[in-house]
This record gives sequence, structure tokens and C-alpha cells, in this order.
Amino acid sequence: MPTYGYQCTACNHTFEVFQRITDEPIRECEKCKGEVRRLLYPVGIVFKGSGFHVNDYRKPEKKDGDDHKEPKPEPKPSKEPAETPK
Repeated sequence: MPTYGYQCTACNHTFEVFQRITDEPIRECEKCKGEVRRLLYPVGIVFKGSGFHVNDYRKPEKKDGDDHKEPKPEPKPSKEPAETPK
């Protein structure tokens, strides 16, 4: 169930309530019975899967004691045909 935050417009009391999405929003403060408004919270974004820069192109994190240099890539083989001995 989602957690909804509310703030009283009269006494500024804030509180959170577990409610179903289909439930009616709360209309009065639990302390002073004044009118309340629902608070909106920012949502964190998580990028999962391939296709995102942070997942595909990020440098690997160094671990403790991992002081050696990264190995150099091996040279690509030449596309020219090899000489045949006569």
C-alpha cells in the first residue's frame, strides 16, 4: 500500500497514512480537525537495463588493493594475407 503524506493548513502538523489508491483522501487533521492537503514527494529514478550511459559506459569502480594498471588491448590482426613461403 502506498504511503501518503498530509499537512494541516491550520496548525502545520504533518503526518503520513498508509492508504489504498482507491481510498478517499483524508480531509481533516488528526490533531486540530482543520483542513489538510496531500503532500507530493519526489520520486527517485532508477535506470535499469542496457542502453543507458551510466550502465554501459561507466568506468569500473576500483576496489581496495586494486592498484595495478588496466591491461592494454591486444593489437588487432592485420587483414592483409600472410606471405606464403616459396
